[in-house]
This record gives sequence, C-alpha cells and structure tokens, in this order.
Amino acid sequence: MDKKNTRRTFTLEYKQDAVKLVTEQGYSRQKAADSLGISLSAITTWVRQESPIGDSKEAKSVTLNLSERSELERLRKDNQRLLMERDILKKAAVFFAKENE
Repeated sequence: MDKKNTRRTFTLEYKQDAVKLVTEQGYSRQKAADSLGISLSAITTWVRQESPIGDSKEAKSVTLNLSERSELERLRKDNQRLLMERDILKKAAVFFAKENE
C-alpha cells in the first residue's frame, strides 16, 4: 500500500498531549505540528475539539472535547451491544413461551 494513501490514527492520550503543547506549553499550532510530525490541520482540529467554546462556527452549537467525544463513542457502542442483547433475550423468551404451550 502506498504510504500517501494510509491514514494515521492517534490515541486519545496522544491527541490530548498534543493539545497541551499548544494550550499549556505555549507552542504555536504550527510549531507543535512540526515537532510531532503531524499536519497543522490535525492539531488545529484537536485544539478546537478540546476547547469548551470552539471557534465561532461551533460556538452556536454544543461542542464536545476529546475525552467527552471518546466517552460518547464508548457509550454508543455499549448501548448498541445492550440493545442487541435485549433483542436476543426477547426472541428467547418468545421461543420458550411457545415451547411451554
């Protein structure tokens, strides 16, 4: 596979540490991106996501920071699994109810 076509993924902790370079250590977004070997747009996105207010376009709607977004993803997966388990149990209950008739 061509290296240009592969998309890198980063852990939540990595993103949070990258954002801290900008928000706590005083790095410019460009300097932080260069030092980490990531794109300026990636770190800009992560900083916006971590910001409680976001930029002017996002300020009109509720925004989630990276940890909230990660928790929401986890909760959605858990919810999907629980709904599937519930459906299986419903089908089992119907099966056993018919069997006992």
